[in-house]
Amino acid sequence: EEKNPSIHLRYKIILIINSSCSQITTLINHKDKPKRSDKTLQAIQRVGQAVNLAVGRFVTVGEAIANENHELKEEMSVACIEARRAGETIAQLTDVANLDHPESDSHITIFTDKTGVVKAARLLLSSVTKVLVLADRIVIKQIITSRNKVLATMEQLEKVSSFQEFVQIFSQFGNEMVEFAHLTGDRQNDLKDEKKKARMAASRAVLEKCTMMLLTASKTCLRHPDCESARINKDGVFHRMRLALEQVIEIVTDSRPNGENEMAPISIYSGIKEFKVRVEGLRENLYFLSKENLSTMLEVILEHTEDFTDSAYTSHEHREHILELSKQAKMELEHLVSVWMQAQNQKTKDLMEDLEVAILKTCQCMNELKREVHSAATSLAADLLKYHTDHMVLKALKITGVEGNLEAVAEYTCKLSEQKEQLVEVCRLLRHVSGTEPLEITCIHAEDTFQVTGPQIISAAETLALHPSSKIAKENLEVFCEAWESQLSDMSMLLREINDVFEGRRGEKRVYLSLPRPGKHNANLKALKPVKLDTEEQAKIAKLGLELHLLTSDVDSETEKWEDQENEIVQHGQGMSSMAYSMYLFTRGEGLLKTTQDLFHQAEVHDDDKPMLLLEAEKLISMCKQLQRTIKISTKFYAVCVFLLRSMSSLLFLM
Repeated sequence: EEKNPSIHLRYKIILIINSSCSQITTLINHKDKPKRSDKTLQAIQRVGQAVNLAVGRFVTVGEAIANENHELKEEMSVACIEARRAGETIAQLTDVANLDHPESDSHITIFTDKTGVVKAARLLLSSVTKVLVLADRIVIKQIITSRNKVLATMEQLEKVSSFQEFVQIFSQFGNEMVEFAHLTGDRQNDLKDEKKKARMAASRAVLEKCTMMLLTASKTCLRHPDCESARINKDGVFHRMRLALEQVIEIVTDSRPNGENEMAPISIYSGIKEFKVRVEGLRENLYFLSKENLSTMLEVILEHTEDFTDSAYTSHEHREHILELSKQAKMELEHLVSVWMQAQNQKTKDLMEDLEVAILKTCQCMNELKREVHSAATSLAADLLKYHTDHMVLKALKITGVEGNLEAVAEYTCKLSEQKEQLVEVCRLLRHVSGTEPLEITCIHAEDTFQVTGPQIISAAETLALHPSSKIAKENLEVFCEAWESQLSDMSMLLREINDVFEGRRGEKRVYLSLPRPGKHNANLKALKPVKLDTEEQAKIAKLGLELHLLTSDVDSETEKWEDQENEIVQHGQGMSSMAYSMYLFTRGEGLLKTTQDLFHQAEVHDDDKPMLLLEAEKLISMCKQLQRTIKISTKFYAVCVFLLRSMSSLLFLM
């Protein structure tokens, strides 16, 4: 905050507004009783002083920002002066010392200048808003500047011709990406629009994963400069990163290129929801829409159901049910329109009862259609994820690539292309039944990721097959395969969230055993001195954070294979994954851990608990070994858990 106070100014102002608004409202809306006791007056004075102190704190930060940004210094300074004056006025108007104290009365007359308090409160809110807007402009400018630096360095990376030059520039690029990640992470947390927040999260996820891809793809291209597949692989990463960077800027500036309006595709869920609202609105007003409007809305919904009925991956049973319900929906609407038209001409009791029945039957039919498409999409997604959980095609590509078997690589790339088409299709179907706009955006992001990553894996595999002894080409293929596996894991979590929304369980969070609980662990927390990290240490932390994220995805993917989710090993693994993920979010400036002290408190273990922790760790390792022998847990899960513990330890050591 000392180096860049504008980043957190928005949070400071929001906290001040939240704490002060109720206090100011109390002052303005106090009951007009002529007398007040000493206790009441002192309470009012404390409120006035609290408002003034809070204003003073954020004005100090605002003035620091003004000194750092000369183009907005004058505007910011004026707004800060107004805010300070308003805070001081409120404090003066509520100061008991300024009031009359009649000696003959045990009660004191409350201040009568309520108009002055109202004016001061309005001036305060106005000036706070000005500071907020100015700070927002500064944050946006910082993000744009950071983006421009990243783009400039990317252009240099594309043109390098030697490893030495590449390593030097990539080190600079890594630092710039860390800075950009922190700025956009703060902005993402600050966004109130859930749709924008989901888009920002998707763009930042692309940039994070592509950073590692860019490293290996560029190194492969440098090692094999004449290899066309290596060049295609690298160009694809650069192109995707540029698109993600532009999307971030579109979100923070709330703009579209060339003035285009964002046209979000309509899903079946949103269409049915709107259709039902219009139908049920007939109860209150028979004339607020036309029958043509309802017919058009239903036609659009039924057109979208063709995505299911035309899909080669939809089961015959689901296809037949969707077609039957679509036909029934048309019939129910025809009957509804007939009764509705009659009711407009003659509002008899019988006709109104018939209309109510028609409304209920139409809505019930739409609910059944909604349930059927949900079942079709989610069951298909679950089956597909289960079928591809062993990643056999990816493993085969790695093996045949190392063998230099171009024929076999071509065979398995065809299979991967088929798998990609299946996953892309499933993502499109899931979008129709996601239930919320943020989940729709996540589905679109998943679809784009599979669409792009599939061909990148293929080009990386072709490069390895052409250069089977190349270690960097092998590493490059590994990185792209890990990105594919990570997206499959993300899709599994997405499917759970969609089911939770459909079943009304949205917002429930799983409790992990390793997370700290309220109680004695929080009773004797020691205050830790803040530590300033240099650029190299920050880069190490960012790298470890990225590794933790990839490892937690592996752990989650492995634990998802267990049918018994209550198993002790599964719960320990999930708990460790949860803590590691919290630490990963911390390295990006996100999540519940806001300071270095929070991080240490999360990982703190008291002396009395250390023997128990060591015992539990030994039990975990021994149980993992036992499960390995019984082939109930993969070697990968065991290795990931061990490496996860080491990475968490390394991160804490650096902090």
